[in-house]
Amino acid sequence: MSYAQYAFISSYLKGEESKVVTSDHIERMLKTSSIQDALDAIRDTDAGSYFEELTIKNFDDLDEHLWKYFVQRVNYVEAFKFLPRDVLKLSGAYIAKYDVLNIKASLQSISTGKKSRLIPVGTIFDHGLLEELSAIRNLDGIIELLCYCKLGGYIPAVEGYEPTGGMKSKLLTEARLDSEYYKSMLNMARGIKDGAVLSKAIGLLIDLTNLQIASRSVIEGIGTDAVECTIPGGYMITEKDIQDLLSFKLTDMPQRLENPQYKQVAEEILISYGKTSNITAVDETIDRYKFRLLKELLSPRLLSPLVMAWYLVLKEFEMRNLRLILKTIADGIPTEAIKEYLVL
Repeated sequence: MSYAQYAFISSYLKGEESKVVTSDHIERMLKTSSIQDALDAIRDTDAGSYFEELTIKNFDDLDEHLWKYFVQRVNYVEAFKFLPRDVLKLSGAYIAKYDVLNIKASLQSISTGKKSRLIPVGTIFDHGLLEELSAIRNLDGIIELLCYCKLGGYIPAVEGYEPTGGMKSKLLTEARLDSEYYKSMLNMARGIKDGAVLSKAIGLLIDLTNLQIASRSVIEGIGTDAVECTIPGGYMITEKDIQDLLSFKLTDMPQRLENPQYKQVAEEILISYGKTSNITAVDETIDRYKFRLLKELLSPRLLSPLVMAWYLVLKEFEMRNLRLILKTIADGIPTEAIKEYLVL
Protein backbone atom coordinates (compact mmCIF):
# COMPACT_ATOMS: atom_id res chain seq x y z
CA MET A 1 0.00 0.00 0.00
CA SER A 2 1.40 3.37 -0.99
CA TYR A 3 2.73 6.01 1.35
CA ALA A 4 0.28 8.52 -0.18
CA GLN A 5 -2.76 6.42 0.77
CA TYR A 6 -1.65 6.07 4.39
CA ALA A 7 -0.72 9.74 4.49
CA PHE A 8 -4.21 10.68 3.33
CA ILE A 9 -6.16 8.54 5.79
CA SER A 10 -3.82 9.50 8.66
CA SER A 11 -4.27 13.19 7.87
CA TYR A 12 -8.04 12.84 7.54
CA LEU A 13 -8.57 10.89 10.79
CA LYS A 14 -6.22 13.11 12.77
CA GLY A 15 -8.20 16.07 11.46
CA GLU A 16 -11.39 14.39 12.68
CA GLU A 17 -9.93 14.21 16.19
CA SER A 18 -10.16 17.99 16.40
CA LYS A 19 -13.94 17.73 15.94
CA VAL A 20 -14.72 15.36 18.81
CA VAL A 21 -16.39 16.37 22.06
CA THR A 22 -13.62 17.48 24.46
CA SER A 23 -13.44 17.86 28.23
CA ASP A 24 -14.26 21.56 27.80
CA HIS A 25 -17.43 20.68 25.90
CA ILE A 26 -18.36 18.21 28.60
CA GLU A 27 -17.88 20.81 31.32
CA ARG A 28 -20.30 23.07 29.45
CA MET A 29 -22.79 20.25 28.99
CA LEU A 30 -22.71 19.44 32.70
CA LYS A 31 -23.88 22.99 33.46
CA THR A 32 -27.03 22.64 31.34
CA SER A 33 -30.47 21.43 32.40
CA SER A 34 -32.08 20.49 29.09
CA ILE A 35 -31.14 18.20 26.22
CA GLN A 36 -31.32 21.06 23.73
CA ASP A 37 -29.01 23.27 25.82
CA ALA A 38 -26.58 20.36 26.16
CA LEU A 39 -26.56 19.85 22.39
CA ASP A 40 -26.04 23.58 21.88
CA ALA A 41 -22.92 23.31 24.04
CA ILE A 42 -21.32 20.97 21.47
CA ARG A 43 -22.52 22.78 18.34
CA ASP A 44 -18.94 23.28 17.08
CA THR A 45 -18.20 19.53 17.11
CA ASP A 46 -18.96 16.91 14.48
CA ALA A 47 -21.64 15.33 16.68
CA GLY A 48 -23.15 18.73 17.45
CA SER A 49 -23.39 19.60 13.76
CA TYR A 50 -25.17 16.30 13.12
CA PHE A 51 -27.83 17.05 15.73
CA GLU A 52 -28.43 20.62 14.54
CA GLU A 53 -30.50 19.27 11.67
CA LEU A 54 -32.66 17.00 13.85
CA THR A 55 -35.69 17.40 16.09
CA ILE A 56 -35.25 15.47 19.32
CA LYS A 57 -38.38 14.48 21.28
CA ASN A 58 -36.98 12.24 24.04
CA PHE A 59 -33.89 10.28 25.04
CA ASP A 60 -34.85 7.13 23.08
CA ASP A 61 -35.10 9.27 19.96
CA LEU A 62 -31.75 10.86 20.80
CA ASP A 63 -30.12 7.49 21.47
CA GLU A 64 -31.24 6.13 18.12
CA HIS A 65 -29.73 9.13 16.35
CA LEU A 66 -26.48 8.83 18.31
CA TRP A 67 -25.99 5.31 16.98
CA LYS A 68 -26.92 6.45 13.47
CA TYR A 69 -24.29 9.15 13.80
CA PHE A 70 -21.66 6.60 14.84
CA VAL A 71 -22.50 4.28 11.92
CA GLN A 72 -22.50 7.22 9.53
CA ARG A 73 -18.98 8.24 10.53
CA VAL A 74 -17.60 4.70 10.24
CA ASN A 75 -19.29 4.10 6.89
CA TYR A 76 -17.99 7.42 5.58
CA VAL A 77 -14.39 6.45 6.29
CA GLU A 78 -14.82 2.94 4.91
CA ALA A 79 -16.23 4.38 1.67
CA PHE A 80 -13.03 6.22 0.69
CA LYS A 81 -12.00 4.95 -2.73
CA PHE A 82 -8.30 4.60 -1.99
CA LEU A 83 -8.57 3.36 1.59
CA PRO A 84 -5.69 1.02 2.49
CA ARG A 85 -6.96 -2.56 2.69
CA ASP A 86 -5.55 -3.06 6.18
CA VAL A 87 -7.66 -0.15 7.45
CA LEU A 88 -10.82 -1.78 6.11
CA LYS A 89 -9.87 -5.16 7.58
CA LEU A 90 -9.25 -3.60 10.98
CA SER A 91 -12.53 -1.68 10.96
CA GLY A 92 -14.59 -4.73 10.00
CA ALA A 93 -13.02 -6.93 12.67
CA TYR A 94 -13.34 -4.24 15.34
CA ILE A 95 -17.03 -3.47 14.67
CA ALA A 96 -17.89 -7.15 15.24
CA LYS A 97 -17.85 -6.31 18.97
CA TYR A 98 -21.38 -4.93 18.50
CA ASP A 99 -22.58 -8.28 17.19
CA VAL A 100 -21.16 -9.84 20.36
CA LEU A 101 -22.97 -7.29 22.52
CA ASN A 102 -26.22 -7.96 20.68
CA ILE A 103 -25.82 -11.72 21.03
CA LYS A 104 -25.27 -11.29 24.77
CA ALA A 105 -28.40 -9.13 25.04
CA SER A 106 -30.50 -11.66 23.12
CA LEU A 107 -29.32 -14.48 25.40
CA GLN A 108 -30.27 -12.36 28.40
CA SER A 109 -33.74 -11.94 26.89
CA ILE A 110 -34.13 -15.70 26.74
CA SER A 111 -33.30 -15.95 30.45
CA THR A 112 -35.51 -13.09 31.63
CA GLY A 113 -38.31 -13.23 29.08
CA LYS A 114 -37.90 -9.48 28.67
CA LYS A 115 -37.02 -7.79 25.40
CA SER A 116 -33.55 -6.24 25.42
CA ARG A 117 -32.62 -3.14 23.51
CA LEU A 118 -30.09 -3.98 20.82
CA ILE A 119 -27.44 -1.73 19.27
CA PRO A 120 -27.97 -0.80 15.60
CA VAL A 121 -24.36 -1.53 14.60
CA GLY A 122 -22.64 -4.63 13.21
CA THR A 123 -23.19 -7.47 10.75
CA ILE A 124 -26.60 -8.53 12.08
CA PHE A 125 -27.81 -4.95 11.78
CA ASP A 126 -26.35 -4.65 8.27
CA HIS A 127 -28.37 -7.74 7.28
CA GLY A 128 -31.53 -6.03 8.53
CA LEU A 129 -32.09 -8.75 11.14
CA LEU A 130 -31.75 -6.85 14.42
CA GLU A 131 -35.51 -6.79 15.08
CA GLU A 132 -35.70 -10.49 14.30
CA LEU A 133 -32.87 -11.18 16.77
CA SER A 134 -34.64 -9.16 19.47
CA ALA A 135 -37.79 -11.27 19.04
CA ILE A 136 -36.05 -14.69 19.25
CA ARG A 137 -36.73 -16.58 22.48
CA ASN A 138 -34.73 -19.79 21.98
CA LEU A 139 -31.13 -20.79 21.29
CA ASP A 140 -31.93 -22.55 18.02
CA GLY A 141 -33.33 -19.34 16.59
CA ILE A 142 -30.19 -17.38 17.50
CA ILE A 143 -27.93 -20.09 16.06
CA GLU A 144 -29.86 -20.12 12.78
CA LEU A 145 -29.58 -16.34 12.50
CA LEU A 146 -25.83 -16.43 13.22
CA CYS A 147 -25.37 -19.02 10.47
CA TYR A 148 -27.22 -16.82 8.00
CA CYS A 149 -25.07 -13.80 8.92
CA LYS A 150 -21.85 -15.85 8.62
CA LEU A 151 -21.08 -15.42 12.32
CA GLY A 152 -20.64 -19.14 12.91
CA GLY A 153 -17.58 -18.66 15.13
CA TYR A 154 -19.88 -17.53 17.94
CA ILE A 155 -22.21 -20.53 17.74
CA PRO A 156 -20.29 -22.86 20.15
CA ALA A 157 -20.56 -20.19 22.89
CA VAL A 158 -24.29 -19.84 22.28
CA GLU A 159 -24.80 -23.62 22.26
CA GLY A 160 -23.20 -23.86 25.70
CA TYR A 161 -25.51 -21.29 27.30
CA GLU A 162 -27.90 -22.51 29.99
CA PRO A 163 -30.76 -20.00 30.38
CA THR A 164 -31.49 -21.24 33.90
CA GLY A 165 -27.82 -21.60 34.84
CA GLY A 166 -27.62 -18.36 36.81
CA MET A 167 -24.72 -15.91 36.95
CA LYS A 168 -22.01 -18.48 36.33
CA SER A 169 -23.59 -19.64 33.06
CA LYS A 170 -23.99 -16.01 31.99
CA LEU A 171 -20.37 -15.14 32.77
CA LEU A 172 -19.05 -18.30 31.11
CA THR A 173 -21.00 -17.74 27.90
CA GLU A 174 -20.06 -14.07 27.73
CA ALA A 175 -16.39 -14.98 28.25
CA ARG A 176 -16.59 -17.50 25.41
CA LEU A 177 -18.15 -14.90 23.13
CA ASP A 178 -15.49 -12.35 24.08
CA SER A 179 -12.77 -14.95 23.61
CA GLU A 180 -13.93 -15.64 20.05
CA TYR A 181 -14.04 -11.92 19.32
CA TYR A 182 -10.54 -11.29 20.67
CA LYS A 183 -9.23 -14.36 18.82
CA SER A 184 -10.54 -12.97 15.53
CA MET A 185 -9.01 -9.60 16.35
CA LEU A 186 -5.62 -11.18 17.07
CA ASN A 187 -5.81 -13.19 13.83
CA MET A 188 -6.55 -9.99 11.93
CA ALA A 189 -3.69 -8.17 13.67
CA ARG A 190 -1.16 -10.78 12.53
CA GLY A 191 -1.86 -9.92 8.91
CA ILE A 192 -1.67 -6.12 8.93
CA LYS A 193 0.95 -3.41 9.19
CA ASP A 194 1.89 -2.62 12.82
CA GLY A 195 0.00 -5.73 13.87
CA ALA A 196 2.40 -6.33 16.77
CA VAL A 197 1.36 -3.05 18.39
CA LEU A 198 -2.32 -3.87 17.89
CA SER A 199 -1.78 -7.36 19.32
CA LYS A 200 -0.28 -5.79 22.45
CA ALA A 201 -3.28 -3.46 22.74
CA ILE A 202 -5.66 -6.43 22.43
CA GLY A 203 -3.67 -8.34 25.06
CA LEU A 204 -3.97 -5.41 27.46
CA LEU A 205 -7.73 -5.26 26.83
CA ILE A 206 -7.96 -8.96 27.66
CA ASP A 207 -5.98 -8.37 30.88
CA LEU A 208 -8.36 -5.62 31.95
CA THR A 209 -11.42 -7.67 31.00
CA ASN A 210 -10.13 -10.58 33.09
CA LEU A 211 -9.49 -8.24 36.01
CA GLN A 212 -13.06 -7.01 35.56
CA ILE A 213 -14.39 -10.58 35.58
CA ALA A 214 -12.34 -11.43 38.68
CA SER A 215 -13.51 -8.34 40.58
CA ARG A 216 -17.17 -8.89 39.72
CA SER A 217 -16.93 -12.60 40.57
CA VAL A 218 -15.42 -11.90 44.00
CA ILE A 219 -18.11 -9.31 44.74
CA GLU A 220 -20.87 -11.71 43.64
CA GLY A 221 -19.41 -14.60 45.66
CA ILE A 222 -18.64 -16.87 42.70
CA GLY A 223 -15.01 -17.22 43.75
CA THR A 224 -12.62 -19.65 42.07
CA ASP A 225 -15.42 -21.21 39.98
CA ALA A 226 -15.17 -18.13 37.78
CA VAL A 227 -11.72 -19.13 36.49
CA GLU A 228 -13.54 -20.87 33.61
CA CYS A 229 -15.02 -17.49 32.69
CA THR A 230 -11.71 -15.79 31.97
CA ILE A 231 -10.38 -15.07 28.48
CA PRO A 232 -7.10 -16.55 27.16
CA GLY A 233 -4.50 -14.45 25.36
CA GLY A 234 -3.78 -11.73 27.92
CA TYR A 235 -0.59 -9.68 27.79
CA MET A 236 0.58 -9.82 31.42
CA ILE A 237 -2.08 -11.50 33.55
CA THR A 238 -2.04 -15.30 33.28
CA GLU A 239 -4.84 -17.75 34.04
CA LYS A 240 -2.98 -18.69 37.23
CA ASP A 241 -2.84 -15.03 38.27
CA ILE A 242 -6.61 -14.75 37.89
CA GLN A 243 -7.18 -18.03 39.74
CA ASP A 244 -5.10 -16.68 42.64
CA LEU A 245 -7.07 -13.39 42.66
CA LEU A 246 -10.37 -15.25 42.77
CA SER A 247 -9.42 -16.90 46.06
CA PHE A 248 -9.05 -13.55 47.85
CA LYS A 249 -11.35 -10.76 48.97
CA LEU A 250 -11.68 -7.56 46.93
CA THR A 251 -9.68 -5.72 49.60
CA ASP A 252 -6.73 -8.08 49.05
CA MET A 253 -6.57 -7.79 45.27
CA PRO A 254 -4.34 -4.70 44.89
CA GLN A 255 -1.47 -6.19 46.86
CA ARG A 256 -1.70 -9.44 44.88
CA LEU A 257 -1.00 -7.74 41.56
CA GLU A 258 2.66 -7.19 40.67
CA ASN A 259 2.17 -4.81 37.75
CA PRO A 260 1.96 -1.23 39.16
CA GLN A 261 -0.66 -0.11 36.64
CA TYR A 262 -2.94 -3.08 37.30
CA LYS A 263 -2.40 -2.63 41.02
CA GLN A 264 -3.67 0.94 40.59
CA VAL A 265 -6.72 -0.33 38.68
CA ALA A 266 -7.55 -2.73 41.53
CA GLU A 267 -7.13 0.06 44.09
CA GLU A 268 -9.50 2.34 42.16
CA ILE A 269 -12.07 -0.46 41.88
CA LEU A 270 -11.85 -0.99 45.64
CA ILE A 271 -12.31 2.73 46.40
CA SER A 272 -15.11 3.23 43.90
CA TYR A 273 -17.02 0.13 44.99
CA GLY A 274 -16.51 1.10 48.62
CA LYS A 275 -18.24 4.43 47.96
CA THR A 276 -21.28 3.07 46.14
CA SER A 277 -21.53 -0.69 46.85
CA ASN A 278 -22.64 -0.84 43.22
CA ILE A 279 -21.01 -3.47 41.04
CA THR A 280 -21.10 -1.13 38.03
CA ALA A 281 -18.23 0.72 39.72
CA VAL A 282 -16.02 -2.12 38.47
CA ASP A 283 -17.09 -1.59 34.87
CA GLU A 284 -16.71 2.19 35.04
CA THR A 285 -13.17 1.93 36.41
CA ILE A 286 -12.11 -0.66 33.84
CA ASP A 287 -13.50 1.49 31.01
CA ARG A 288 -11.40 4.47 32.10
CA TYR A 289 -8.22 2.40 32.10
CA LYS A 290 -9.02 0.80 28.76
CA PHE A 291 -9.24 4.27 27.26
CA ARG A 292 -5.97 5.43 28.84
CA LEU A 293 -4.01 2.37 27.74
CA LEU A 294 -5.39 2.46 24.20
CA LYS A 295 -4.70 6.18 23.91
CA GLU A 296 -1.10 5.64 24.98
CA LEU A 297 -0.55 2.83 22.47
CA LEU A 298 -2.65 3.84 19.47
CA SER A 299 -2.92 7.63 19.42
CA PRO A 300 0.73 8.32 18.42
CA ARG A 301 0.61 5.96 15.42
CA LEU A 302 0.69 7.59 11.98
CA LEU A 303 0.91 6.16 8.44
CA SER A 304 -0.60 2.99 9.87
CA PRO A 305 -3.96 1.17 9.97
CA LEU A 306 -3.86 1.83 13.72
CA VAL A 307 -5.06 5.39 13.05
CA MET A 308 -8.43 3.75 12.33
CA ALA A 309 -8.29 1.73 15.56
CA TRP A 310 -7.73 4.91 17.57
CA TYR A 311 -10.47 6.76 15.68
CA LEU A 312 -12.97 3.99 16.50
CA VAL A 313 -11.97 3.99 20.15
CA LEU A 314 -12.22 7.77 20.32
CA LYS A 315 -15.69 7.84 18.72
CA GLU A 316 -16.92 5.05 21.00
CA PHE A 317 -15.92 6.87 24.15
CA GLU A 318 -17.33 10.11 22.77
CA MET A 319 -20.62 8.24 22.31
CA ARG A 320 -20.36 6.78 25.80
CA ASN A 321 -19.93 10.20 27.41
CA LEU A 322 -22.72 11.79 25.37
CA ARG A 323 -25.18 9.01 26.14
CA LEU A 324 -24.42 9.17 29.85
CA ILE A 325 -24.72 12.96 30.11
CA LEU A 326 -27.85 13.24 27.97
CA LYS A 327 -29.58 10.33 29.74
CA THR A 328 -28.81 11.97 33.09
CA ILE A 329 -30.30 15.27 31.92
CA ALA A 330 -33.35 13.52 30.45
CA ASP A 331 -33.98 11.75 33.76
CA GLY A 332 -33.70 15.01 35.72
CA ILE A 333 -30.70 13.80 37.75
CA PRO A 334 -28.06 16.37 38.82
CA THR A 335 -25.17 16.00 36.37
CA GLU A 336 -22.57 16.26 39.14
CA ALA A 337 -23.64 12.77 40.16
CA ILE A 338 -22.14 11.23 37.02
CA LYS A 339 -19.02 13.34 36.57
CA GLU A 340 -16.69 10.67 37.96
CA TYR A 341 -18.08 8.10 35.51
CA LEU A 342 -17.11 10.05 32.41
CA VAL A 343 -14.05 8.98 30.43
CA LEU A 344 -11.88 11.96 29.48
